[in-house]
Amino acid sequence: MATENKNLSEYDKNTIPNAKDFRFGIVVSEWNDTITEGLYNGAFDALVDCNVPAQQIIRWNVPGSFELIYGAKKMLQTQNVDAVIVIGCVIQGETKHFDFVCEGVTQGIKDLNVQTDIPVIFCVLTDNTMQQSIDRSGGIHGNKGTEAAIAAIKMAYIRQQASMSHPFHQPLLSSGALQIEDSPRKIENE
Repeated sequence: MATENKNLSEYDKNTIPNAKDFRFGIVVSEWNDTITEGLYNGAFDALVDCNVPAQQIIRWNVPGSFELIYGAKKMLQTQNVDAVIVIGCVIQGETKHFDFVCEGVTQGIKDLNVQTDIPVIFCVLTDNTMQQSIDRSGGIHGNKGTEAAIAAIKMAYIRQQASMSHPFHQPLLSSGALQIEDSPRKIENE
């Protein structure tokens, strides 16, 4: 498993840009709500821990994971957010429904990332059992919601920096900020 020997809730604040000026949207599926509430709490707590004021976090609920696509699309269109996190949980059953929902949600969120300029972070658990979902929503493997929040902060920062006229490059400074140059690099042999 990808989460074996890894705690999804661990992050180094020194590698994360300051998020105090960003606004985040979180769209949460009501299906498997014991899991999605745990994921939401992990995401919310991580955002606040990284200096995002609580009033700059917008939460919308949708009935199920398939509806995350529409909820995220409407949030992108109507709210002034720097990134959206979609939170859901689909657990394998006896029919092909699991495959169709997982594929549809994955492709829908991918499409939003291609079609819009605001990052949409995928935090949809697609587990074989309820126990696997429990383990990844605040259980023994930590919280995938926390991991999604950190990804959202980093992607919002990349979006912000890319829209500036100053180029940026890795690595992160000790403060967690990306290094930004004052002027474009001169290309040798011009």
